[in-house]
Amino acid sequence: MTNDAIPVTNRGAAGTTIRNAAIIRGMTTPPTLHRDRLRWSDPLTLAVWVAILVVNTVLNGLVARSDHSGLSAWEPWTWEITSALIIALLIPLVLWFNRRLPLTLETWRRALPLHLLASVAFCVLHVVGMVVLRMLVYRRMHGQYDFGDWRLGFAYEYMKDIRSYFFILVVAWASRFLLLRSGGEARVLAPPDAGVPQVDEAQPARPERFLVRKLDREFLIATRDIERIEANGNYVNLVVGDRVYPMRGTMAGIEAQLDPAEFVRVHRSHIVGANRIASIEPLETGDARVHLKDGGQLPCSRSYRANLRQRLGQEA
Repeated sequence: MTNDAIPVTNRGAAGTTIRNAAIIRGMTTPPTLHRDRLRWSDPLTLAVWVAILVVNTVLNGLVARSDHSGLSAWEPWTWEITSALIIALLIPLVLWFNRRLPLTLETWRRALPLHLLASVAFCVLHVVGMVVLRMLVYRRMHGQYDFGDWRLGFAYEYMKDIRSYFFILVVAWASRFLLLRSGGEARVLAPPDAGVPQVDEAQPARPERFLVRKLDREFLIATRDIERIEANGNYVNLVVGDRVYPMRGTMAGIEAQLDPAEFVRVHRSHIVGANRIASIEPLETGDARVHLKDGGQLPCSRSYRANLRQRLGQEA
């Protein structure tokens, strides 16, 4: 598939203008963010978190060993390693919760109280998990682990865990920022000298192209080249082949701007190009499974199934 790309350049604060009026055919779109790069299952993301946990565990272990020189050498290390193991298991949950309720400058008034409650749950799971692991290790070493007063212990651990919780959010935010900066973030292309607005549900224009900002350059991608759109927190991902261009906005906002003759909503988290659909498989639950021409699959919820059947003239 050939993508259309037009380099554009800034013209002061007023907005952007196109450097070349003609579409440069055959020019590939810039490398951009892969859809899995922000997920825990991505190897690079996993390596970053493992490195953070290992360094933190080693430093804390050395401090604990120095502060408790009268204990057996394995005990302070047991404390730190069991704590790190439980935090490693909790990081995917924190990232999942942050995707469902992103903590941003726009949402902090609503999201911050819920994240504070989540940090309490994070502490409870952390303390209970590491205490259980420590009891098992001590039993193996023919000893007995005593956590002490649980109320004081929880208060002490929470002062550390709330910092750990928000540190995880900061790392996730920094990762997203760097990846968007290096990979390219899409915006709706406005008319010349009108600026580059975000998705606005109150102005359902139908853009023919989207502006992608990558480092100090800007590119255009044609709307017809977009294969599907998927929700991702307070972003929507424009999927073009194996590339993903995140754009700040909502599924309802971007759906209102797309041509209904070319794109169809199949799920609250998925919009797909109608010409990308190969077949529809009804399911016993009343939902359906959409099979794409590239071999991929998308869920189709029952609330969108009737419209999909009408649009494609198939028995869905």
